[in-house]
Amino acid sequence: MPFSLSTKLRLSQIAKASCVVAALSVGFAISAQAQEKKYMSLADQMIQDMKDGKIAPPGAEDHVVQELIIKRNIPITYKYINTLMNTPNAFGPGVACTVCHNSNDPSKSYRGLDLSTCKGMIEGATEKPKHVVFTPGTNPKRDPLVRRLRNNRMPLGMSFDNPTYTANHILVKNWIDSGAKNDDNFQKNVLPLFKTANAFGPESPACTACHMSNQEPPSFHELNLSTHAGILLGADSIAKGVDKATKVIIPGNSSLSFVWQHLSEDRMPPGIAPSEPRDHPNTTILATWIKQGAKCD
Repeated sequence: MPFSLSTKLRLSQIAKASCVVAALSVGFAISAQAQEKKYMSLADQMIQDMKDGKIAPPGAEDHVVQELIIKRNIPITYKYINTLMNTPNAFGPGVACTVCHNSNDPSKSYRGLDLSTCKGMIEGATEKPKHVVFTPGTNPKRDPLVRRLRNNRMPLGMSFDNPTYTANHILVKNWIDSGAKNDDNFQKNVLPLFKTANAFGPESPACTACHMSNQEPPSFHELNLSTHAGILLGADSIAKGVDKATKVIIPGNSSLSFVWQHLSEDRMPPGIAPSEPRDHPNTTILATWIKQGAKCD
């Protein structure tokens, strides 16, 4: 028996409604799955990443921190950072940071740097010339606070009690600040220092003993300190590409030049051996707190 026109119209409306309901049901199911994934617990995230093979192989010094904390975007609290600043051996063998940096008075605290409070950390060194030691919300790897925990003084193994403002040190600093030119001063007075043992401290090898070409091996970080062109080219020019090589000299600015930083800055805490891990788990956590905005609450 054929359906009437009104019946056909009614059946068509029912069919369309059924399709809408079905589509909504699928949509709700997908949305529920997305919500479930979005609000997955940290433990479940970790388990899922293990199943998916997303856990990096062990080997890095801060491997555990990277996998359990950094990749999970866990907020780092100032309370933990404050504990690090007041705890011996927090970043490797040595005294707590606040033993030497606990006031903004340069007569009581080195550089007038107060690491005992959040405000003091953000304010930075108050001794002239004043400068911050990190910028909240940015990668602090090259900033004074984190780099002093990571970077070894050169030549490798040089003790903190060896002076960093010898005549030879000043020659390098002044050359950089004057524009790092390939002139007679560089060729006669500066370049020979990089090629001479004990130039920057007693019982130390020449810089070119470890940095003599842009090939690694044998030259660490593909850094060539034996020529002006090599020095200005920088480090890791093959690994990163010439255009992205890490510049170790910033002409006109010794304070930002890695060569000067490594010659003049001691790694912290004082006396720490250069063989100690540079990417200590707590150093990574400190850097993450800064990246997250260095919140004081």
